[in-house]
Amino acid sequence: MRATVTVMLKSGVLDPQGEAVRHALGAMGFGGVEGVRQGKVIELDLAEGTTEDQVTEMCEKLLANTVIESYRIDMGA
Repeated sequence: MRATVTVMLKSGVLDPQGEAVRHALGAMGFGGVEGVRQGKVIELDLAEGTTEDQVTEMCEKLLANTVIESYRIDMGA
């Protein structure tokens, strides 16, 4: 079983990496980009029977800094 966890900075938290990417895209001639938010994707290969609640606990304890980041879990097959 696979779970995909997408971690992003919460709305309102400054994203310096995203801003650097937006600026670089503008410098390369891609002027239509008004904002960039950068995050991370974590793919977990899980043993059968691992629950979404367990993955949530992983996120809360290690995978995301819940003070400034939010996360989304997609439990796949």
